[in-house]
Amino acid sequence: MSTTTPLIFNLDFFFEDTQDSPSTIADSLIQLLGGESGQLDYRHFPDGESYLRVESPVQDRDCLLVCSLYDPNPKFLPLIFTAELLKELGARRLALVAPYLSYMRQDKRFKSGECVTSRHFASLISRSFDFLITVDPHLHRYQSLDEIYDLENQALTSAESVAAWILREIHNPLLLGPDSESEQWVGEVARLADAPFEVLEKVRSGDLDVEVSVPHVDSYKEHTPVLVDDIISSGRTLLQTLEHLQKAGMQPAVCIGTHGLFGANAWELLKASHTQKVVTSNSVPHPSNAIDLAPALAKGLMAWLGRLPD
Repeated sequence: MSTTTPLIFNLDFFFEDTQDSPSTIADSLIQLLGGESGQLDYRHFPDGESYLRVESPVQDRDCLLVCSLYDPNPKFLPLIFTAELLKELGARRLALVAPYLSYMRQDKRFKSGECVTSRHFASLISRSFDFLITVDPHLHRYQSLDEIYDLENQALTSAESVAAWILREIHNPLLLGPDSESEQWVGEVARLADAPFEVLEKVRSGDLDVEVSVPHVDSYKEHTPVLVDDIISSGRTLLQTLEHLQKAGMQPAVCIGTHGLFGANAWELLKASHTQKVVTSNSVPHPSNAIDLAPALAKGLMAWLGRLPD
């Protein structure tokens, strides 16, 4: 293969819950970018340490490491080992393709002695890569990834992909954002989907203790409520909102999350609630995946690789 053909390494393949996936974002990127699948031999020694060998020629090649960083701790060392080895072997540039980017929530020292993990994680990633591309990172107190990442980066939005799915699948939708922080994003999805939207207010008094306001729903009884959020984690905000919507006589809702983490039995609880469907993107492999982020990622990577999309 030509040295201008990018090598795409699927690090998600090494983690159990993606082994049986019929198709992955890495597979799609290989097709969309005309890339070559990078070959790795990765395994554990009996003592738990890692063995790693790159089997593809990488000299003067652009290498893309695809690794969705949910459950990041067991993934981090293999990711860094791979990046550092590729540089040693002469790779020209390294890109981290992280559809879900972890360690973004701890963006402030709330109590004395706390670790602001977002900054330290960003520093470690920045040392090993030349470029980072991700989707809807949890930017709260940070205005952009540039505040903590010292490398070229691109933070994509899933708004267009989510809106396209809503246009195809939902009749007469009413979009609902979980809080004021989501207003700009949900408003953009609503604009692209040509749908009305409301934003809820929520008060969080603990990890699992969330109260939300009820929107003015009287004029939307014939609409399908579509709850849209960037991350579905504990799901408690969505669950309480669904309960209020049911009491208000609204139709069963569609819940959409860009990143479906589904902790604390959230998946099972949401399916058993006042829902007709729970949908996520493929940033985190899960049975709810229905929104494909690969085309958007490919477009961003084409720009970094110096190509123009067809």
